[in-house]
Amino acid sequence: MSKEGNFLAYCIEKYKSAKHLTGKQVSELFSKYNVWDYIYSCFEALHTTGDHYIVEDIDLYIEARQQAMA
Repeated sequence: MSKEGNFLAYCIEKYKSAKHLTGKQVSELFSKYNVWDYIYSCFEALHTTGDHYIVEDIDLYIEARQQAMA
């Protein structure tokens, strides 16, 4: 697996744990708001941050996507 793929799996696990979600719930949420592509495109910046920042950044991205889709 690529380093980006490994990081994506890491982000899924951290988000799942922080939000008390199942893997399926995270997958559906990330698909609905296109978080997969966001994490891949921001890999260089995100992989140098801490767990809390990653979860917070994903939340901010999802909120922005929700507003854009409304």
